[in-house]
Amino acid sequence: MGETKRRVETEISGFLSKRHRYEISMVNDTIFREYDIRGIAGKDIDRDAAVGIGKAFGTYLNSKLTTQDSKLKVSVGRDVRISSEDLAAGIISGIVSTGIDVYDIGICPTPLQYFSIFHLNLDGGIMVTGSHNPPEYNGFKISVGKGTIHGKDIQKLKQIILNKEFVISKKKGRVENYNIVDAYNSYMLNEFSYLKDSKFKKLKVVVDAGNGTAGAIVPKILTCIGCDVITLYCEPDGNFPNHHPDPTIIENMQDLILETQKAGAGIGIGYDGDADRIGVVDRNGDIVWGDSLMIILSRELLKKYRGAKIIGDVKCSQSMFDDIERHGGNPIMWKTGHSLIKQKMKDEDALLAGEFSGHIFIGDRYFGYDDAIYATLRLVEIMKNTGSDIRELLSDIPQMHYTPEIRIDCPDSKKKGVIEQVVSKFMKYRENGNAPYPIRDLNTIDGVRVIFERGWALMRLSNTQPVVVMRIEAEDEKSLNDYKAFLGKEFIEAMETI
Repeated sequence: MGETKRRVETEISGFLSKRHRYEISMVNDTIFREYDIRGIAGKDIDRDAAVGIGKAFGTYLNSKLTTQDSKLKVSVGRDVRISSEDLAAGIISGIVSTGIDVYDIGICPTPLQYFSIFHLNLDGGIMVTGSHNPPEYNGFKISVGKGTIHGKDIQKLKQIILNKEFVISKKKGRVENYNIVDAYNSYMLNEFSYLKDSKFKKLKVVVDAGNGTAGAIVPKILTCIGCDVITLYCEPDGNFPNHHPDPTIIENMQDLILETQKAGAGIGIGYDGDADRIGVVDRNGDIVWGDSLMIILSRELLKKYRGAKIIGDVKCSQSMFDDIERHGGNPIMWKTGHSLIKQKMKDEDALLAGEFSGHIFIGDRYFGYDDAIYATLRLVEIMKNTGSDIRELLSDIPQMHYTPEIRIDCPDSKKKGVIEQVVSKFMKYRENGNAPYPIRDLNTIDGVRVIFERGWALMRLSNTQPVVVMRIEAEDEKSLNDYKAFLGKEFIEAMETI
């Protein structure tokens, strides 16, 4: 167990000190967000805070899942950020103080932490990760049972900490190391190793891990299933020295674009820091966003399951929803957020879901959580089985003019009020009919998605960063620019009044 075990033992030995209880009570309550806990490491979140969160998680889990048959067991994984090892040690010490056993699975992508819950039949777990946020950030994605919690349940953890309502077990939980990487690799090779057969054309793939967790896993698996792999930034480095690991930002995809073109590769694939989001580049170097990847995956799925429910978030192209319907599927638009999407998949018994940002959730032949590595393998499988590259697979999709995600800085204290103001304004536009561009419909399930005659525009608040997110799509460039300017004007006016 090494250093992690020593840190955990140290935390436990001093756990009930007055100093520790005081520091736990001072946890910054702004870190408890809609579908995870997140803040600046060393400022908003430190080891003491992690211990408190671990205690709260264990307390919550005991209240939800305690049985007389067996002891509760969870897993804790972490990304490569500089602060993650320290925070993981704090989380583990807090959990075991409540009598729960912990599998310490070490450094791994977030999907592997989810995988461990299914593979080991655990009662939940915590992933220590800052995801796609800047290096100074870190946080926790929390699973209870087989799903990640969000909203009110995350707020319950906060209240447990603030009220000091912790379970203190006379018998501490045990900590056991477990190699989840080998288990995951074996699972994937068992599923996809047939693709290395000589009857399949060799596929050249460029992989950009952004110095995150994907680099230690993806190239090996792709090589084993018959791909010619070219790697970029696959060495783990929590400082992310080459570019920020967020494939939704075009600037972060430039090296991948150039290398894919240079190598004549059939596909280039980028990942965020914890590998739950995928970014794709086609052979021409054009970015293929998450909603287009959903078209490829949904078409394949609907060959087997006609009428299947398929979920896309509010940022997805209308072309995606239309294509799903044309191919016999039942498209559902839903809120952005990995926890929210997973819950909606469960509620609707959906087999596939995706976000524009590259979170892909596959329930067909898999467990239904967002796993960018598994999504990669399903895409490669389709490419090998059809003999077509990404560009060819999307050749019949109507060409729309669109923006990527436009992220506008907006303080956390203001962004909710700004969105409420914009929603109210557009509802008045629809009622009065005095908008500069005719409004056909409004969708307010997550912010406001305005349906115009020749396209649509979205504005919503980010649940992970102090920003407001916009996205616009239109049939022609003039309409795109008109709708973009209109939405921008409404944002500025709302900011001035808040």
